[in-house]
Amino acid sequence: MERQDKYIVWHQSTVTKKDRQALNKHKSMMIWFTGLSGSGKSTLADALERVLYTEGVRTYLLDGDNLRHGVNQNLGFSPEDRKENIRRTAEVGKLFVDAGVVVLAAVISPFEADRKAARNIFEEGEFIEVYVKCPLEECELRDPKGLYKKARAGEIQNFTGVTQPYEEPKNPEIVLDTSVLSVDEALKKLLDFIRESL
Repeated sequence: MERQDKYIVWHQSTVTKKDRQALNKHKSMMIWFTGLSGSGKSTLADALERVLYTEGVRTYLLDGDNLRHGVNQNLGFSPEDRKENIRRTAEVGKLFVDAGVVVLAAVISPFEADRKAARNIFEEGEFIEVYVKCPLEECELRDPKGLYKKARAGEIQNFTGVTQPYEEPKNPEIVLDTSVLSVDEALKKLLDFIRESL
């Protein structure tokens, strides 16, 4: 059967990303939060979005768990499915960035190659990787969703940090160690960094 994708041609909109950014009065970008479950990714992403919103910045938060209720609901947690999960999340994020929005993604994204692939679909300077660093032992103590306990009991397979590895980012734009920083302290560091990029 003949492939049809060779007949698909990109349609260039007359309203550009720069036009939308000018309308919004700020740059658009992807802020990618990565880290173990329980490290504080969603908490920090939510706190950052709240502050940016109050400052008039157009934002949208893509939370990994929420995405698995919709666009990624057919994916499991095998390395292959995780790769597709990250690809889809990045592609959705790219649409938001093109729309002139600051999009925040809070996803474990345990593999360096997948995070690199996500970064590569964005233009230079549009992708900010935030490594929410926290030791596994501390994340297990927090265990806000009770997932580590279930993973240790064998109820959850392919769980990052227990039965699947987490590869620390090699060159993130910013590292926030939530085992030593409070939410407010981490948020202040992050805001200082993001405001320079807007």
